[in-house]
Amino acid sequence: MVNQNQENTPIYLDPSQPLEKRVEDLISHMTLDEKISQLLNDAIAIERLNIPKYNWWNECLHGVGFAGIATVFPQAIGLAATFDLHLMEEVAKAISDEARAKHHEAIRKGERKIFQGLTYWSPNINIFRDPRWGRGQETYGEDPFLTSRMGVTFVKGLQGDDPKYLKLVATPKHYVAYSGLESERHHFDAIVSKKDLWETYLPAFKACVIEGKAEAIMGAYNRVNGEPCCGSKFLLEEILRKKWGFEGHVVSDCGAIRDIFKFHEVVETPEEAAAMAINAGCDLFCSVGIFTKKKKKIRWNWIRGAIEKGLLSEEPLTKSVKRLFRARFKLGMFEPPEMVKHAQIPPEVIDCEEHRNLALKAARNSIVLLKNENNLLPLKKDLESIAVIGPNANNLDVLLGNYAGTPSKYTTILKGIENKIGSTARIYYSQGCPLKEKSKETFKEALELAKKAEIIILVLGLSPRLEGEEGEAIESDLNGDRVDISLPEIQDELLREIHGIGKPIILVLTGGSAIAVNFAKEKIPAILFAWYPGEEGGTAVADVIFGDYNPAGRLPITFYKSVEQLPDVRNYSMEGRTYRFFHGEPLYPFGFGLSYTTFRYHDLQITPEKVKTTEAIMVSVEVENVGERDGEEVVQVYISNLSTPNAYPIKELQGFQRIFLKKGESKRVNFKLLPPQFSRVNEDGQRLVEPGKFSLTVGGGQKEYSEPGMNCLEGTFEVIGEINYLN
Repeated sequence: MVNQNQENTPIYLDPSQPLEKRVEDLISHMTLDEKISQLLNDAIAIERLNIPKYNWWNECLHGVGFAGIATVFPQAIGLAATFDLHLMEEVAKAISDEARAKHHEAIRKGERKIFQGLTYWSPNINIFRDPRWGRGQETYGEDPFLTSRMGVTFVKGLQGDDPKYLKLVATPKHYVAYSGLESERHHFDAIVSKKDLWETYLPAFKACVIEGKAEAIMGAYNRVNGEPCCGSKFLLEEILRKKWGFEGHVVSDCGAIRDIFKFHEVVETPEEAAAMAINAGCDLFCSVGIFTKKKKKIRWNWIRGAIEKGLLSEEPLTKSVKRLFRARFKLGMFEPPEMVKHAQIPPEVIDCEEHRNLALKAARNSIVLLKNENNLLPLKKDLESIAVIGPNANNLDVLLGNYAGTPSKYTTILKGIENKIGSTARIYYSQGCPLKEKSKETFKEALELAKKAEIIILVLGLSPRLEGEEGEAIESDLNGDRVDISLPEIQDELLREIHGIGKPIILVLTGGSAIAVNFAKEKIPAILFAWYPGEEGGTAVADVIFGDYNPAGRLPITFYKSVEQLPDVRNYSMEGRTYRFFHGEPLYPFGFGLSYTTFRYHDLQITPEKVKTTEAIMVSVEVENVGERDGEEVVQVYISNLSTPNAYPIKELQGFQRIFLKKGESKRVNFKLLPPQFSRVNEDGQRLVEPGKFSLTVGGGQKEYSEPGMNCLEGTFEVIGEINYLN
């Protein structure tokens, strides 16, 4: 770094100069080849300009990923199940602390490799529209409103609140309409109506850009209505930059530029693909791992060749380079470290006790109690013996999910139970069966142990070996995805045989998506869904089972009874998908979750009862804990249109708050609903607020599926005045 006191210090190295002036000055010193070299995720050093090499690729979906020891929080779908924005903010801040500390520790060692930077390709805010998609675990579920709130909170937590310097760069992905099949992602064309695009697929991205101020966006592999996402002027220029005012940079998913010519075949040559992407507004090419040892030279030649053939001018290329260096300047990469407060975060925060405790808190908050017949749970701790059985009981994979870091220590579900009561009760353990293979070799052992025990805890479900990204889930049905949504057949057989013994069973399910456990819902008295709960997942599950924590997680997705209830996975129409458009009877509905206590709702107030199309509505309700335990409740607000219901989703979540109430305590909960929250999108893609009558329900879940302890109140309001067009 040049001495800042020298009179000949260039403008770009002078922290007192305005950001845009510094960026302009730096780019003005670069040659064409130097500019091209910076459009790759593994950007080379330009020593004469004091530009160090930099690799843009980092991941932090639920903790710093692929970069050694780091705190592993619950998988993203589990974080969504908390319905807790304050917790999400805490988690994002902890992750960004560890990311900053890792980066500066690497710099001190002279290392600038992949997964050591400050630009993070998270969160995944795609809509989880079909449970067969293996990457749904990375998302915040099926609902645009929940996804938007979680996404915005995560983005802000990563990027920090410093007025001058970003803590990290957050990169919401994959823009847009990307949600399966993994085996077809490199060539699939998502045919999406204007209504579905603006009503379902775009809102979370819009929120993360406009509210969250996300500095980057990642383009998807697929096409949308014929256009490759990473080469679409409609998506990148018309919507992202012009309509939403996005000023940051766009990065391609890894290999997506190759896909434009090789698999989508919308152009014939790599030079045409490179030109299409850059001209559309894609600034950074991620291509690691898909070329030969000469990959860097090949990718340079694509861009160079595009210029030489007249397909690309230097002007849009320069714009891209400016956007990229704008991000690096905003991260403080060209400042003395003492000027950037984030650079002072010490390495001791990595995997610290505070973060491990936060991981435990998040895991507890994510667990969903699906069934508790005759109040079997919580269990008393004075049991004499317990049988813990199942392929997921003592397994690290099912704690971590995909895109995870490496925990320094972890607690499996078996270990969590042993830690809780192992000193007083006899714990019998058997794997019971493989995850998926049709082998009954250990059935006999499991049945014998189950017969000995006073109570049985079965730990079944999914694993990152069964669902995940293309090529990662090595035992999946279809290259990462599932063909069927039931329990794997061998696990279902084990469940039925152990049920036949006649002992009380608690079923703990792991996974990142819905599982059709119809037999269990009918026959098993207690069911918990634990997701992929992170490094302390076993402790959290034991805390819930034995009553040291009262569960309050809610489903961020619909649990269907079978794949017969689902449309073709290749069909991107929202008709018949998710709770917003599904007309059937779910196994468990979106927003569902039970508690060990009971809440009652009183005195719903909606003001005004008649509201203009430009005005907000205030919603207020009294919530009381009338049960015998302290506990948390997730208060949910749903809106349905009564005047023209066919033009709107069946119902939509438009507010939620997670609150804690001691037994006997009550609290008034308030919501403010803005006009976009009672708007609709027409067939032309226009969002509008129009006159009409609406139903509004407030409660612990959807009114139609209320159970004891989940009562809901319903009211109405009327929208009056002229149609208000919002976009």
